[in-house]
Amino acid sequence: MKDVADRAGVAMSSVSRVLSDHPDVSDRMREKVLAAVEELGYEPDVLAQSLRTGATRTIGVLVADISNQLFAEISHGAETVLRAEGYSTFVANSLNDPEIAVKQLRMLIKRRVDGLLVSVGEEDGGPIVDAIANSGLPTVLIDRHLGTAGASRVLSDHRAGMSEVIHKLIGLGHKRIALINGIPNVLPAMERAAAARAAAEAHPGVTIDVISGTFSAEHGEEATRAVVSSAQRPTAIVAGSNQILVGVFTALRDLGLRAPADVSLVTCDPVPLAEFMTPALDTIWRDRQELGAVAAGLMLEGLRGAAPREVVLSTEYRVGGCVAAPPV
Repeated sequence: MKDVADRAGVAMSSVSRVLSDHPDVSDRMREKVLAAVEELGYEPDVLAQSLRTGATRTIGVLVADISNQLFAEISHGAETVLRAEGYSTFVANSLNDPEIAVKQLRMLIKRRVDGLLVSVGEEDGGPIVDAIANSGLPTVLIDRHLGTAGASRVLSDHRAGMSEVIHKLIGLGHKRIALINGIPNVLPAMERAAAARAAAEAHPGVTIDVISGTFSAEHGEEATRAVVSSAQRPTAIVAGSNQILVGVFTALRDLGLRAPADVSLVTCDPVPLAEFMTPALDTIWRDRQELGAVAAGLMLEGLRGAAPREVVLSTEYRVGGCVAAPPV
C-alpha cells in the first residue's frame, strides 16, 4: 500500500479509502490510486483485511455430491448472485457421507467464511446440526430441513410435481406404478414418496411401489431390474433423480424395454441433453439455478441482519413423449 501511495502521490489512508470503496473519495483521487494499483500489479492482502474487518467476503457452500448436475447448477446460481455483491464462494463436497459432511463444515468454519449454504446427503441431524448451530454463522439450507433452528431455507415443492404426474398416469389407466426413490430421510425423497402414496390412496385399485435407496445409477438399475421382473410388473416408472435415471435407462435397455411402448417413464429434475432424446423425456421440472440464486439472496439478507425465513419454489410436470396408456 505504501508503494501504491508513493506512486499515486497520496497518503496511505487515501489508498485505503479507495480500495475499501469508501464514499468520501473524489473521482480524481480514485483514478490516481487505481492507476497506481494497475501499474504496480498490487493485490490487497485478503487475510489482513479479514483480520481488520472481521469478514472474509467468502461464503462456504457444502453440497452432497458436486458431480451431480443438480448441485453444480445450484452452486452456479448461488455464485452468480454472490459474486455480483462482491462475495466469493468456497465449495466443499461431502460425498454423501455424514462424517465427511461434518469435517467439511468444520473446515469451512475454520477458514472463516462469513456464512454457510448447506445441502447435505442425509438429514439425520446430530453432529452437523450442532456444528451449524455452534458456528453462529448465517446459514441457508437448500432443499433440506435438518431440524436446524435459526437457519433460512429454500425448498422445492416436490409434492406438487409428483402429485401431478401420478394423477396423469392414473388418468391414462396405470394401476401399478413404481417410484424408484432416493435416500428416504432426505427431504426431496420424503416429499415425493408422500405425494405418490397420497395420490394412489385417492384411487382404489392403484398401487404405488416405492423403492428407496441411494441417489445413484446403481440403485436405479438394480431396482428397475427387480420391479420389471416381478409378477406385479409396473406399467409406469418414476425415477427419483437424474442419477437414478441413468440406472433405469441401463436396465430398460438391457432388458429390451422401451418407453412408452413397454413402460411409461418420468424423471425428477431436468437431464442434460434430454431435449435431444426421441421421444422426449417426461420430467418433474424445477429451476435448479433459481434454487441457488434464492439461497444466495437469503444469505445476503442474513449477513445484513435479517431474520431467517423460508422460501418454497414451484415444481411442475413437463410433458414429453415417454408417457402413454399402459400396454394391452
